[in-house]
Amino acid sequence: MVTRPSEVTAVRFGGWALILAAILFVAVFGYLAATFDYPDVLDRPAAEVLPRLIALGTAGRAVWSLYALIPLLLVPAGIGAALALRGAAPGAARAAGAFAVISGFSMMLGLLRWPSIHWVLGRAYATASPAERTTLDTLFAGLNSYLGNFIGEFVGELALNLFFLLTAYAILRSPQRPRWLGIAGMVAGLIGLVAVFRNVTPVVALVADANNLVLPLWLVILGIVLARERDEA
Repeated sequence: MVTRPSEVTAVRFGGWALILAAILFVAVFGYLAATFDYPDVLDRPAAEVLPRLIALGTAGRAVWSLYALIPLLLVPAGIGAALALRGAAPGAARAAGAFAVISGFSMMLGLLRWPSIHWVLGRAYATASPAERTTLDTLFAGLNSYLGNFIGEFVGELALNLFFLLTAYAILRSPQRPRWLGIAGMVAGLIGLVAVFRNVTPVVALVADANNLVLPLWLVILGIVLARERDEA
């Protein structure tokens, strides 16, 4: 529990940020799945993906921009969780907050390639010669590998799940928090850690699919807990 009114407000704000992130994630993910065949489209070549990206139009570009900004909600969430749990496990709480910030900015950078660099590539691809398209194909694949697979997915999701695990550990150390909440956070974090390796081996494909359901659910649960923070004083 926290004692200062300003800190209680920060914790509650972090909780609502998590709830909003979950709602927006489900809504945007669903839109892109229906209109862009996301995320399966990520495994396809530039010749197929870029024209489909441009075909989304201005509305689709705006949705991609919104999608890229959703992870920034992890910043106030990490601060709120750190404030709420610092009394139970100060080191873990601080580290959890730091990983939340790292995760938010890493995933944002990965997703922003779609409405920015990839959008420019898509426009250029439409009028490019065969030789120019070969270059664009290579650039597209390289950006997906670096900004998408490595920065956005691996670093971003690794940091996100470390945030979950450290938060869950702090919850388990807190006598004021229900034990089931810490256990649930551990499970969500471990599922997410396994899912991080979906680009390395297809063995974890089912876990990755499960993580798409577990992630928003855990964001909502943790968000509700933080949003209901009470002043101890």
